[in-house]
Amino acid sequence: MADPARPTGPRRTATPAAEDRLMRALYREHAGPLYGMVLHLVGGDRQRAEDVVQETLVRAWRHLDRLDPGNGSLRPWLATVARRIVIDGRRSARARPREVPESALDRHPDAAAAEDELDRALRLMTLTDALGSLSAAHRAAITETYLRGRTATEAAVVLGVPPGTVRSRLHYALRALRLALEERGATP
Repeated sequence: MADPARPTGPRRTATPAAEDRLMRALYREHAGPLYGMVLHLVGGDRQRAEDVVQETLVRAWRHLDRLDPGNGSLRPWLATVARRIVIDGRRSARARPREVPESALDRHPDAAAAEDELDRALRLMTLTDALGSLSAAHRAAITETYLRGRTATEAAVVLGVPPGTVRSRLHYALRALRLALEERGATP
């Protein structure tokens, strides 16, 4: 069953040009006072007031066939529609969870900790991938010295090579690691 409050296309008798003139006149005469009234109703929220006035005028346009400017001012009808839009907006706002501004989420301590943990995990993944691209000898030299905290002499004993070889491998391994990190978009 069709909604009797909503006009359908064929019932309209005015031409598009006549509708346009009527809407422009309606806007000129009523938009300013309507905005002032709505601004008060929405507690000074200018953007919300503009939205309500716009929606009110859209509803007036939808009901042009029922509006007769000859029967007196249309302002009471427009004010009632605007008031109902504001009330409906408040009701729907109460029915759904309150929106939290993004800045409040940024200040949340768990968010900062989670972001730090994520950054750490991404750095480790990139470093692991870059280390994996090195030769086994270079990777072993870095692992024994930097990751296990051994000196070149101690690493030489573990790796079974002379200390000078460990130092040489470290030099070339660090150069290769730097290049591998740069290729992955990470700067050491």
